[in-house]
Amino acid sequence: QQSELNSFLWTIKRDPPSYFFGTIHVPYTRVWDFIPENSKKAFQQSHIVYFELDLTDPYTISALTSCQLLPQGENLQDVLPRDIYRRLKRHLEYVKLMMPSWMTPDQRGKGLYADYLFNAIAGNWERKRPVWVMLMVNSLTEVDIKSRGVPVLDLFLAQEAERLRKQTGAVEKVEEQCHPLNGLNFSQV
Repeated sequence: QQSELNSFLWTIKRDPPSYFFGTIHVPYTRVWDFIPENSKKAFQQSHIVYFELDLTDPYTISALTSCQLLPQGENLQDVLPRDIYRRLKRHLEYVKLMMPSWMTPDQRGKGLYADYLFNAIAGNWERKRPVWVMLMVNSLTEVDIKSRGVPVLDLFLAQEAERLRKQTGAVEKVEEQCHPLNGLNFSQV
């Protein structure tokens, strides 16, 4: 029952009330039907919505892309053991080969092409830091590819907030997410 689901919604008792809602970075269609009505109602009634990051801001996207890169002049081949680098390169060649068969007719109908999608996800992979390559590889599965083009829950809610003319903001800066991940050493990654 929708009313019995854990809502991941906390209420901060004040007048008017504030809410804190825990999201997950997955296509919203995977979780939307499981978000209880009280959470959806709280979102609808809100006038101001803050997100982890402002995923509608081009600067945020650009900064996220930049923070993933190795220092100037370094390539992944320079920092990964040779056998891991070769396995990674072969795996990405396999994914690129398989990607057309993983895509849905709906994605093709929207003008998404396998080469474009592969480059959007894995482009410039040889310049990325190992931790970001690991996260990228984890998202290069058939299930994840089939859901590409569907915004993650945070982005969907941000787009809805904009559409409904709500005031929006972010509680974190890109650097606050990038620096901890970039601070992991190779054995931790």
